Amino acid sequence: MYPRIRALREDHDLSQRQVAEMLGMSQTGYSKYETGENDIPTAALIKLSTFYHTSVDYLLGLTPVSSPYPTSK
Repeated sequence: MYPRIRALREDHDLSQRQVAEMLGMSQTGYSKYETGENDIPTAALIKLSTFYHTSVDYLLGLTPVSSPYPTSK
């Protein structure tokens, strides 16, 4: 999971500070997510998947498909 969130950030040409601000946290705290030092809370995973237009399963490494799931209406 950790390499995926870093790769997505880099693919979008974003700094750790920019993503951390979007999540409402410090750059240091976010950096610990990317290195695997801290587990990512569910709420942050949801925000990241929405922000990057992907699924939480993709972020967690459960699927190689980066497309988000269709939403039910």
